[in-house]
Amino acid sequence: MKNAPQKWTQEYSIETSATPEVVWRIFSDVPGWKKWNAGIEQIEMTGPFAVGSQFVMTPPGQEPLMSRLVEVRENEVFVDETRVDELIVLVAHRIGRVSAYRTRVTYAVEAIGPGCAEIGPAVSSDFPDVLKSLVRLAESKI
Repeated sequence: MKNAPQKWTQEYSIETSATPEVVWRIFSDVPGWKKWNAGIEQIEMTGPFAVGSQFVMTPPGQEPLMSRLVEVRENEVFVDETRVDELIVLVAHRIGRVSAYRTRVTYAVEAIGPGCAEIGPAVSSDFPDVLKSLVRLAESKI
């Protein structure tokens, strides 16, 4: 019997007074990500912010990685998928109303395949800081 694939998951959330629409505008401006995400040195999107479009992101001091949008629901969620050999990393960026004046933004990472227990934490180690920067920018726009 074949072994089940290895899997690692983690979620990080933050709340903001910014509306889901404000957060979504920031998310859908892919070239602008490097303004608020220190883990991006360079980023380039091919196509619209829609399922199937790809972007190439270069973390500081590292090789570029190609990712593909696999789910996009305006003002709710987008999920990107990055494949490196047999490893798949999915990151869901969720936006949800907590109350009339509060929005929760969640980054959920799932790494599947060889090395996932090492790669998952490495990929997501800066997510708490990235979320704080995202919220600062979003709240500056309200």
